[in-house]
Formats: sequence, C-alpha cells, structure tokens
Amino acid sequence: MQIPEVQRAVAAATATAEALGLHVVDTVVLQNSNKLAVRLLPCDAFARVAPIDGHVAEFEVELAARLAETKSPVAALEPRVPSRVYERDGFAVTFWTYYASATPDVAPADYASALSRLHAGMRRIEIAAPRFTDRVAEAEQLVANRGQTPELAGADRALLSGLLTGLGRTVAGHGGAEQLLHGEPHAGNFLSTKLGPLFIDLETCCRGPVEFDLAHTPEAVIAHYPRVDQALLSECRGLVLAMVAAWRWDAGDQFPNGRLWAQEFIRTLREGPPWPSLHALTRRLDGRG
Repeated sequence: MQIPEVQRAVAAATATAEALGLHVVDTVVLQNSNKLAVRLLPCDAFARVAPIDGHVAEFEVELAARLAETKSPVAALEPRVPSRVYERDGFAVTFWTYYASATPDVAPADYASALSRLHAGMRRIEIAAPRFTDRVAEAEQLVANRGQTPELAGADRALLSGLLTGLGRTVAGHGGAEQLLHGEPHAGNFLSTKLGPLFIDLETCCRGPVEFDLAHTPEAVIAHYPRVDQALLSECRGLVLAMVAAWRWDAGDQFPNGRLWAQEFIRTLREGPPWPSLHALTRRLDGRG
C-alpha cells in the first residue's frame, strides 16, 4: 500500500478496534504489501487490513476457526472480539492474536512436523475451496493480459505462458491424492512462537497435492515430511515459481522491489529444471542464500 492508503488502513483498524472495546494508543506496521499487518497497543491485538475484495477475508476467518477446533498449528483469532470481518472506509479488517517471535529460525524437522499436522487437520474439515488450478488460471490470465502486465517482454510472456500451461497440466494430471492445502506455506507465512510453529495467512488455501505446498518450503524440510513424490515436487516448484513471477509483473502489485524479483524469477525459470524451491530463491534475492 502507498503511504496515504496505509494511513487510512491503520485508521480503519484503530477505529474498529476501539469500537469493539480494544484500547489503542499506538500502532506498529509489521508488514506492508497488498495488505497491511498492524500491531495495536496497548491492547496487543494484531489486525490485518486489506481493500474489500469479495469474500476472501470471510473464508480465512471461517477456516481459521474450523482449524482451531482440530488443534492445527495456525494463528488464533483474537478471542476478545467476535470472529468476523469488519468493514470500514473501504477496508476489510480482521483481528488475530499477536505472537512475539520466539526464535529467528525453525528447525527443518519442526517445520515439516507443523506442516504435516496442518495438512492432517485440513483433511478433517469440509469447506468449499478452489483447486490449485484456479490459482494457476489467474496467473495465466495476468500473463495473457498486456494491460495488467505492460512491462512483461514478449519472450518472457511466452515463457511464463508456456510454463504455466504445461506444468499446470502435468501437476493436475498426476493422478495422486489431493486435499486442502495452505497454498503458500513459505517462511513469510510461518511464525516461531512460544507455543511452537504456527501458520498464518490462510486466504490462499486451495485443493491439490501436498507437493504444491512443499514447493514453497526450504529444501531441508522435505527430508522430514513423509512420503514425498520427488518428481511431482520438481514440477510443482517450477509451477510455483512461474505463478509468483506472474504476480510480480502485475501492474498493481505492491510487493517491495517486485520488478527486480520478477526479472530474477524469469532468469531462474529460463535455466530450466531442476528448479530451486521458492524459499531458496527468496533467500538468494534477500542476500541470504
């Protein structure tokens, strides 16, 4: 979000919290991209604020509540207010428990265990969710629409279009089991807390093979996750990189340094398989790889 929109979003979260009886004197913006993550003090609640967009926030709140019943490792909704989506000044505001970070890193075995438990919990609930192919189709539409991706060069557009279509069909036709997934269980959506590892940002949940989720995780996690189809994982890694590349080329994308990331994703995809995990490429772009 741009600064004026950030200010409006913070004001919307603050006013909504105050109306619900949560005392707010100060705010700390923890993350700013297409949505805002704000810590509210001294009530110490966590607010997520995004432009009102269909029923995405409603889906996330419902799913979080259902997963909490299965004891799955997900961040909890704020218990002091009704669990719902609040609309104010064009924004959708949801309230969550704030968790202080316990350690900077999570051991690969603990990461894999948490993701395995999340997947197990997801198998226990019934909720309408898109298939991963719907998300692939959204990326394909971005690439095909020059008005939405005006800076994407012709050769790169053809590359992404071919990969999204080809890899999407390959993964969709793998013939193995599919289930409800997190959708983007990368390190940015993973908290290390005193209660153990917890996943956040459930709005990307979809149905598909668990390898689609694993394509987002560190390589070291794979060795600790049971029964991984390595060939399918490789295809999923390429597909995920192509999808993220498409989102970074979106003219409306507000990811920091998004165009630089988009160019690096294109270079990596051109090198062909075996593709790195999303985690490995992200660390390289952050200067940590």
